Amino acid sequence: MKSLLLKNVNAVLPGRVENGVSIVVADGMIAAIGGDETAPGAEVIDLARATLLPGLIDVHIHGAVGIDVMDASAEQLGEVADFLATQGVTGWVPTFVPAADDNYASGVDAIAEAAQREAGARVLGVHYEGPFVNSQQCGALHTEYFRTYSGSSDVDRLPLPSESVRMITLAPEIDGGVELVRELKSRGWVISIGHTRASLNILDQALAAGARHMTHFMNAMAPLHHRAPGPIAWGMSQDDVTLDIIADGIHLDPFMLRLLLKLKGEQGISLISDAIAATGKGNGDYQIWGETISVKDGRTSNAAGSIAGSVITMLDAVRLMHSLDVSYVQLAQMASLNPARLLSLDHECGSIDVGKRADLVALDDAGDVKLTLVGGRVAYSL
Repeated sequence: MKSLLLKNVNAVLPGRVENGVSIVVADGMIAAIGGDETAPGAEVIDLARATLLPGLIDVHIHGAVGIDVMDASAEQLGEVADFLATQGVTGWVPTFVPAADDNYASGVDAIAEAAQREAGARVLGVHYEGPFVNSQQCGALHTEYFRTYSGSSDVDRLPLPSESVRMITLAPEIDGGVELVRELKSRGWVISIGHTRASLNILDQALAAGARHMTHFMNAMAPLHHRAPGPIAWGMSQDDVTLDIIADGIHLDPFMLRLLLKLKGEQGISLISDAIAATGKGNGDYQIWGETISVKDGRTSNAAGSIAGSVITMLDAVRLMHSLDVSYVQLAQMASLNPARLLSLDHECGSIDVGKRADLVALDDAGDVKLTLVGGRVAYSL
């Protein structure tokens, strides 16, 4: 693999920004960071003081550019991966909605094949949003595929690509829900609480059983009430529970984005896109998940009037948060390191450190992508 010397970058390192430094990339890894680094024989890329961030990682994404991950071939997943690289995303977890077993199986087969591809953003595994969720907080999910938990065979029914991330969003208050958390934890799943109306007692039990994250916080959850605190109050108050949020200004008002950051700090929040197939396609009506989903001025809605995912990318989320005076140091944690840590991949990616993968994105002053590296190879260049 070709070595690279990235010159003249403002590098967003853990906890600080180093201006005007050079970064050496060799064998797909970050080999050196400094003011006067050299790399004989390397290709030199002068980034003219662009802001260099660790590559963005999206743990919750249903599709983009007209492609839904539930119905996609490996080749189509590659098209999504190529698009995501143009948006600074270097790793992503295709996310399923509740569906029939055969739909899950074909989707996982495509993911397993796409994960071997050496182009675009890296496919990291699979995220099941459901089917073990609360029908009273269904959002845009189809309740006919919702399930309760009666034993380990119910987990066996969820196919998985081998040697990859396995993540699930569940509601612990469903029948058998806390036992489900224990079973999934024992199998190495990343467990997130969402689409839930759980009581404080059930949430405490789920935490003890191994659930320490919450999906698109505040959305598809019982609303906050002063006599019924529920999952929102619980999530805000638990120091050892992390949250992910859809920072599109629609799912959460910008005031709430600021409030959550104040309460949880950048160490407690991951950004996600929750992007659907219509992402990147503009306004219009789209056939997604067996129904018509309309997109108008960045807002999605299904026939029932419910918000049905987003049409943003992680880059859009970063831009919005930056416009709210959130620094790039904070955003590197929220959009890269925290997602990597959630997936137990922070030993290899998620920050700009010597010895980690060269998963990097350079942004110009307008917040547009100039360069995306995935494992040291150029996945996108302006």
